[in-house]
Amino acid sequence: MQIRSRSLAPDTDPEQQVAGLFPTILVVAGTRQDAQTLRRTLARRFGADYRVAATYSVEEAMEALATMRGLGEEVALILAEFRLGEMTGLEFLEVAHASEPGARRGVLTTVGADGESRSIHRAMALGQLDLSIARPWYLPEESLYPQISDALATWWRDHRKGYERVKIIGHQWGHRSYQLRDLGTRNAVLYGFYPVDSKEGQRLIEQHGIDVSRLPVLILEDCRVLVDPTIAEIAEALGVSTQTPAEPVDVTIVGAGPAGLAAAVYAASEGLSTVVIEPVALGGQAGTSSMIRNYLGFPGGISGRDLAQRAHQQALHFGAHFVHTLAATELRTEGSMRVVTLADGSEIRSRAVVLATGVDYRRLGIPALERLVGAGVFYGAATAERRALAGEEVFVVVAGNSADQAALHLATHAAKVVMLVRGDSLAESMSDYLLAQIDATPNIDVWLGTSLVDGLGTHRLKALVLNDRLSGVTTTEPASALFVLIGAEPRTAWLEGVICRDENGFLLSCRDLAPAYEPLMSEWVLRRPPYPGETSMPGVFAIGDVRHDSVKRVASAAGEGS
Repeated sequence: MQIRSRSLAPDTDPEQQVAGLFPTILVVAGTRQDAQTLRRTLARRFGADYRVAATYSVEEAMEALATMRGLGEEVALILAEFRLGEMTGLEFLEVAHASEPGARRGVLTTVGADGESRSIHRAMALGQLDLSIARPWYLPEESLYPQISDALATWWRDHRKGYERVKIIGHQWGHRSYQLRDLGTRNAVLYGFYPVDSKEGQRLIEQHGIDVSRLPVLILEDCRVLVDPTIAEIAEALGVSTQTPAEPVDVTIVGAGPAGLAAAVYAASEGLSTVVIEPVALGGQAGTSSMIRNYLGFPGGISGRDLAQRAHQQALHFGAHFVHTLAATELRTEGSMRVVTLADGSEIRSRAVVLATGVDYRRLGIPALERLVGAGVFYGAATAERRALAGEEVFVVVAGNSADQAALHLATHAAKVVMLVRGDSLAESMSDYLLAQIDATPNIDVWLGTSLVDGLGTHRLKALVLNDRLSGVTTTEPASALFVLIGAEPRTAWLEGVICRDENGFLLSCRDLAPAYEPLMSEWVLRRPPYPGETSMPGVFAIGDVRHDSVKRVASAAGEGS
């Protein structure tokens, strides 16, 4: 397809007119001259990988989007000037979003235009806009290209297939298949998943002589095949570090969520020899968040995984050493040293230990649903499953920002998202900007005063049994998937009898250490009182979600780690 008339500037590169070969960047400008200038500027930087189309007519832009959608062509980014004549750029982007819900949305504004700024800020807070670029700019390399590149990178990661370091073959709704997909997604491993009954899955099975009775399997880029591998086997095959240091270190950090990663960055940057232990995935619970919009320094928001990966790289640059796949199983003191024992029996000795083990979501305890974990029932955001749920109706059990972010993310793929809330309001546990986003999302329903009673399904979730707490009426609702993001179970069972914990298992520190815990505090042999964050064991500190009475937010955890 070619977009003619006012839709493309007359000096269009012929390569840019080839429809279907490249994703499209669509620019909607206020004047013909602006459309031509913007098209040339963007094509100079992005023309090798994207078809850049430009128009100064809202009507032709909508016709072009409809045509591309009908032909199955992909639109990566829609960039509109704030003032378009027929409507504002924000109004146009809202209409365009209905046609291309997967496209990133950006607006061009004018420096100093107060009326524009207020509207743009609100749209950003509501998740109706992904980037805002102020004009004029001195060099596009400074102000234009970086923001466009970030937006396109986000779109590409979510929508296009590229290089795959690993191919996973398994049953779409198999528990182990889900575990491997989730592990790959959370650790930023580039992988492709091929259901066993798909055409490509069958081709790979035949090509590699795979025994389908032993799924799932991983095929590595060197053609090695791993049959139902453990996390440790995958880590070894991918060259991920699992080695513990032979010599004592200054600091051992247990857990690589926001708190642990922040502690690693600051400890290593101060010249302390630092080891971080992470048994599963970087980022902890926050690493599964599809978009964190209120984290300092990221006006367009950032996913939990990207935030964790950046912090990981930052810590590595300062010299921190990471030990992956091994869980901490024991903690003790030996003279001036603290000793952490790992699952394989190895030990790490250090002058100080920082406990940032985080929390798990609370289990439902409903047998029918526990049997279907990975087969339509998911604890956490499970971002790897969103594409398989396109056009489906899904439910989210909510309590807090993470659940609400998950609901918003799922709404970009699922036909309908139902949020189940036991209480009478969302406001008690949700940030205001998320409340506004949910209210503005038409395919999200919120069912207040609703309890989850049971689930139906043999090999995959088919329906949920729900109870309306006000009327007492129980109903059965068809459901393709259930995401559970409630409660907080601290990962501290391995510290029982070693570190003072409260009645829920959270670690007590500093002023929270009470006389009721005198049996363990009797081991406190120092004349000074505990430092901030220091636990009942001298030299051992608790930070982040695992600490008693901490604020359960990403920024708070990172602050404690710092």
